[in-house]
Amino acid sequence: MRFGYTILYVGDVATAIDFYERAFGLARRFVSDDGAYGELETGETTLAFASHEQASSVLTGGFRPISPAEPPAGIEIGFVTDDVAGAWQRARDAGAAEVTSPRVKPWGQTVAYVRDPEGMLVEICTPVGD
Repeated sequence: MRFGYTILYVGDVATAIDFYERAFGLARRFVSDDGAYGELETGETTLAFASHEQASSVLTGGFRPISPAEPPAGIEIGFVTDDVAGAWQRARDAGAAEVTSPRVKPWGQTVAYVRDPEGMLVEICTPVGD
């Protein structure tokens, strides 16, 4: 078994894809014709987005949308880069909300956090062990 993808449920798939392209330099793989689903090129694991309507159709018991007005949900997505400060600033320039500025952890890794416009917590970090 391998980890294949993460799907973020969002209010508007095209807007979310556009943000992640501008904020993190990711390339659009595709967006469905109906705009309910889209994917970005991120390496071996796909980052995907599905509309709240799509989520409601498959999660018949309901779901709790992430909101920037609420504290972050108990999940984050992470991007690894050698230039955390530059990536953090690019994300902020694209509309991400600052959570923490780049900081060096005791084990030597540089880590920063932002929240995307939907409220998803995003970690920007150097590789572990560098």
